[in-house]
This record gives sequence, C-alpha cells and structure tokens, in this order.
Amino acid sequence: MANYPSWIEEKDEVLWLTEDDREHLQISYRLKKVIFSEQSPIQHVMIVESDDFGRMLVLDGVVQTTAMDGYIYNEMITHVPLQLHPNPKNVLIIGGGDCGAAREATKYPSLTQIDMVEIDELVVKACKEHLQEVSGNLHDPRVNFIFTDGLAFVQEKEDAYDVIIVDSSDPVGPAEALFEYDFYQNLHKALKKDGILVCQSQSPIFQQAIVKQTRTHFEKLFTDTKTYTAIVPTYPGGMWSFTIGTKGNPIEPGRVHFKNVDTNYFNQGVFESCFTLPEFLNKLVPNHSHES
Repeated sequence: MANYPSWIEEKDEVLWLTEDDREHLQISYRLKKVIFSEQSPIQHVMIVESDDFGRMLVLDGVVQTTAMDGYIYNEMITHVPLQLHPNPKNVLIIGGGDCGAAREATKYPSLTQIDMVEIDELVVKACKEHLQEVSGNLHDPRVNFIFTDGLAFVQEKEDAYDVIIVDSSDPVGPAEALFEYDFYQNLHKALKKDGILVCQSQSPIFQQAIVKQTRTHFEKLFTDTKTYTAIVPTYPGGMWSFTIGTKGNPIEPGRVHFKNVDTNYFNQGVFESCFTLPEFLNKLVPNHSHES
C-alpha cells in the first residue's frame, strides 16, 4: 500500500478520502486514484480523482475545489464584483491558487492587470498541470503570479485596484488572519475611490458567526455592503456565502449595464437574484436597500 497521508484510507482495495469539517462532520469521497501528493513548506497539496466530483484539489485533507462544481464558486466570486464595477482595469486576487478566479477575470477585455497573490506556489503548479478543468492551465499576459503572503502584500498598497477578490481557504491555520478586521482595513486602503472588495464568507448553515462577523467588518468600512449566496455542492451545507463592499456606487445589480461573458453558472438572472436571501439569512445579515 502506498504511503498516503492520514485522510486517505484504503478499504477493500478502494481508496477513500475523509474530510473532517469543524470536528462535527466527516465527509468521505470514494477515489479512483491519487494523481499528485506533495508536502510544500506551508501545507500538504493533493490532486485526487473522485468518482462523483472528478478531480479535486485537497489541502491538508480539506477539499478546496473540484472539476465538477468549481466553476460555480469561481464565477460567483469573480463576476459579481466585475459586473458591479463600471470600468474595472486592475484586479487583485488574494489566494485562489487553483487559478479559477483569475481565469474568470481574464474574460473581461477591459482588464489590464490581474495580480494573483498566492502564498503557496506548489498549489498553482499542481492545479495548472493536473486540474485544468478549473485552472484552464492559465496563461494570460495580464495575470501576474506573486508568490507571497497576501497580508504583507496589501499593507504596501494604496489606491491601486478597482476590484479585490479574497479567495481564501477556511479560517484556520494560514488563512485565519484573512478574516480579521485589520486585513479588510488594508484592503480598503488598497482600493481606488470607487473600488469593490469581495470575499468568501463561509457556510450560512454551519458558520453563521463568520458570515455575521465578515458583514460587520465590511459595514464599518464601506459605503454599501451586501451578502450573496450560491449553491456549491462540494462545500459542507451546499449553500455558500460571499460578502461584498463598495467604496463608491451602491450595490444595485438591476441598474448595472450587464457585460456578457462566457460562463456555465453565472448569468444576468443569477446576478440579480443572488442578493435575495432566505429569511434566516435576512435576519442575520439583512440586505437593506441603499435608500433605507
């Protein structure tokens, strides 16, 4: 038997990946094979092939994205802010080592610069080679790969970006500080005067404290802020949340000149409806109209 990490187990000659979620829930995936497995200085990086989800990126035993549904998350975290901004030129992506968000951003001809700051170069290398359903083996001259700590990177930036996308992993370990107020404050400073910030804000089912905390931080910093959702089957609970804030124009998708892009999930109807929240979320993080 191969020397697999602890989250991979062989039962009756079948490989299973078991993910621990918040110490309350275990999710097991039947695998066809392990394609890539290597320890970086930061974390353990794996690409595996599963029966239901196709190829998957797994970091320290936690599934990050899959060939089957990765496009949903990447389209929603990227196209919502890029549609809301009237004329985006410069984009910063923090995290996003699977290259999916950067790949979606390249669909906008108006963009001249896409800085992708990822702390772990091995993630990018593995995904470009072994997870091209998500990465598209991204090669676009506008994309600058910067392998460094996103927290330190943004501290040096001011009035630099039209849109910032924080595509982080769960708020544990290296990504924990990416959910703190000080970090969002630095991102606010790095945005231009009409800039937009978006981040993934975890499960509205299982992690309501993070959803609420993120929204509270944004409300202290931005002219207008809202929460929106998408259904991503890979992620525990299925429903996933994103928090968005703007320094300039109010968040009014119905009044935006919609830019047509080639997508599999996102469209104008999804764009306008994703801010309509189920009632339990409305009570937690109400999306007030800008006039109220």
